[in-house]
Amino acid sequence: MTSAAPFPPEPRSEAPVYCDVSLPVPIDTAFTYRLPETLRRRVQPGCRILVPFGSRKLTGVVLATHDRPQAGPTKEALRLLDEEPALDQSLLDLGRWISTYYCAPLGDTLRAMTPLAADVRRGRIYSLTPSGRDTARQLHLTGTEQEDPASAILRMLDGRALSATYLAQKVPKAAAVLRSLEKKGFVESEDVAAERDPLRASAARLRVEFVARATDKIPKPERELLAYLELHPGQHNLATLEETLPKASTAARALARRQLARLALEPVSSMAAPPRAPHTLNPHQQDAFEAIGAALAARQFQAFLLEGVTGSGKTEVYLSAIEAVLAMGRGALLLVPEIGLTPAVAGQFHRRFGERVAILHSAFHDSERAQEWRRIRSGQASVVVATRSGVFAPVQNLGLIIVDEEHDQSYKQQETPRYHGRDVAVVRARNQGAVIVLGSATPSLETRYNAERGKYTRLVLPGRIERRPMPAVSVIDMRQEFLETRKQATFSRALVDAVTERLENGEQTMLLLNRRGFSSFVACRACGERLQCVNCSVTLTYHKRDRRMLCHYCNYATPVPERCPKCASDYLQFVGVGSERLEQELGAFFPKARIARLDRDTVGGKRDYETILAGFREHDYDILVGTQMIAKGHDIPNVTLVGIVNADLGLGLPDFRSAERTFQLLTQAAGRAGRGATPGIVLIQTINPEHYAIQCAAEQDYEKFYRKEIEFRRLMYYPPFGAMANIIIRSTNEEDALSRSAALGRLLNPAPEGVRVMGPAPAPVLRVKTEYRYQMLLKTASRKRLSEVLAEVRKFAAAEKWGPANLAIDVDPMTLL
Repeated sequence: MTSAAPFPPEPRSEAPVYCDVSLPVPIDTAFTYRLPETLRRRVQPGCRILVPFGSRKLTGVVLATHDRPQAGPTKEALRLLDEEPALDQSLLDLGRWISTYYCAPLGDTLRAMTPLAADVRRGRIYSLTPSGRDTARQLHLTGTEQEDPASAILRMLDGRALSATYLAQKVPKAAAVLRSLEKKGFVESEDVAAERDPLRASAARLRVEFVARATDKIPKPERELLAYLELHPGQHNLATLEETLPKASTAARALARRQLARLALEPVSSMAAPPRAPHTLNPHQQDAFEAIGAALAARQFQAFLLEGVTGSGKTEVYLSAIEAVLAMGRGALLLVPEIGLTPAVAGQFHRRFGERVAILHSAFHDSERAQEWRRIRSGQASVVVATRSGVFAPVQNLGLIIVDEEHDQSYKQQETPRYHGRDVAVVRARNQGAVIVLGSATPSLETRYNAERGKYTRLVLPGRIERRPMPAVSVIDMRQEFLETRKQATFSRALVDAVTERLENGEQTMLLLNRRGFSSFVACRACGERLQCVNCSVTLTYHKRDRRMLCHYCNYATPVPERCPKCASDYLQFVGVGSERLEQELGAFFPKARIARLDRDTVGGKRDYETILAGFREHDYDILVGTQMIAKGHDIPNVTLVGIVNADLGLGLPDFRSAERTFQLLTQAAGRAGRGATPGIVLIQTINPEHYAIQCAAEQDYEKFYRKEIEFRRLMYYPPFGAMANIIIRSTNEEDALSRSAALGRLLNPAPEGVRVMGPAPAPVLRVKTEYRYQMLLKTASRKRLSEVLAEVRKFAAAEKWGPANLAIDVDPMTLL
């Protein structure tokens, strides 16, 4: 075991004998392995490699190759998984920075950076030993009609090595028989990694085309499909063919094995379209583009904040900048916060740049991600549209990174490594001498403060394109509404009238309620009991469509009880309103309206998201109800009304970012209205109309909100006026979690010099996914000092033999819940 060698390795005349490998284990050290002769001239830093680790076989990333012999025995690497590095030198350097800055093991960090890791499967392969081969040949000479499982396996292995999975399908109780044969010395096994066959994908994701006529007799389904393909040259989607040719999918795969047909994966994006000429930029857009273009021409790092109101045409500036960087022979990366935004944005990019565009996000299947990753790495795709993890895309000769909606908290990873995609993008741009543009109508306070300090250049788009007016915003005080109507209504009278008017005019409405489900919780009116999750310290949310109670933290689900589990009363009350109930009540108010809902319950994957939004865009629906998913980046010209129900939902959370998050959500949602020829209006329903976040959102005054909120941050030493980390101590046993948190509290008491320590204290949600959680919050003016203290915390945890399940460190946390 050694620490990682510096890289790149020095030139040598002979091939290296050893390699240092980073593994996804909680030990933050590189492990040295001996390279077999067949690998010594092929292994490079950044390649994935299969190695033994204890009794397991793990996939790691090569950090360096060298000739330094190790003290003691050195295990031999098993198999090289990449002929070309999955991570180049700059990405390896970035991984090291992430590991250090975010207090994450390097192995876990590098695994998160390589989506191709999912493209490898492990399995055990069996083959005959010399004595086994002699026995198998003897069986051939004395063949019998019936044979035992051991003999059957020996006969099968005499032809070639076979996987345990395959043998299990062919021979009863194969696993036990193989163990017996291996013990007797007739067979030997090897644990290997093999590339997944991308053509095992579903029919909808495969294309088939004719290659050659059959010379031998083939089954009827194959014969019919082959004849069809010959008569209709070109590639055909398998799922579409199955509508007219039953069994086309099975037949196509059989024809491919016979080399009579060719199968290929469908392109990841189905939105490719003929190139479209760019729009003419308005003066503000042109000024922004020229500033970015000058930085691109200088070919050195520079960071910009592109601050433009909703509908100001930031995307067109992005497109023009990408066009400029492509003309220089360099690549571009665009990050968007949500999967749902990717298709809409990618469609615009395809129309502009054609097949040079690649798409990466987590909703893709393994083979789809691998396909796009390879296109990017080979240079076939020079423009990448991606969500958070796409910040690691291997773009060749990277010249420009754009982070759209840079304020969005979706860019923060919630599991190890807990990196922020925006900040990693800035570091990557700096390391590679690229230009980075951070775009938003509501920039995060950290980004805006960096612009004020001169770290970023601020570019402003003050008005909407084509001089369209901003929507008129009204705040409706629901307290006053109740006093006047004496009804606890979900919709104010003004909102009902406004929706009615839109329906009469053939215009569309978006209604936002940032809470899923039908009712927030179920309570017993007899004893006051609230139905709780068995795994978490939260109430269960009622989902009417599925007739179940659901935990939004761990997804625990249970049927709705007929009686109170505590007192057996049948007087259960459904309390609160969620997006599902909002949809139902709308249907009662407007029975002829076509209503769709967009939230985590109606969206099972990226295609559900696309289908709902496409239907709304085509006016298949009059009203779209949803959570924050409907507030992000959607440009639907016929939407002239946005209603926000319970606008103050997020203001009561014990989180220093709650006002900022509420202001951003309301402003972004309001920006969906009036983006076409007809002016829009926005109605904000609230019981807290005096709050500055709601007032500033109604006035659409970012500057006013920023000045108010930045002063609060300054007084409380919250970011951007200092570095912060949230330390979470976890255990499935509450006493153990409390004991560990107390021990860590003693380590940090008195507080280290220059550091403010708060806690330990129970987390706002004490128990999540069966784990009890205690927190300590560290704040300091010195980033270096924070890193030093966190290093001591990790050292203490390692000495106490705490596992990764017991301690989590969240540097620059986006939430404290």
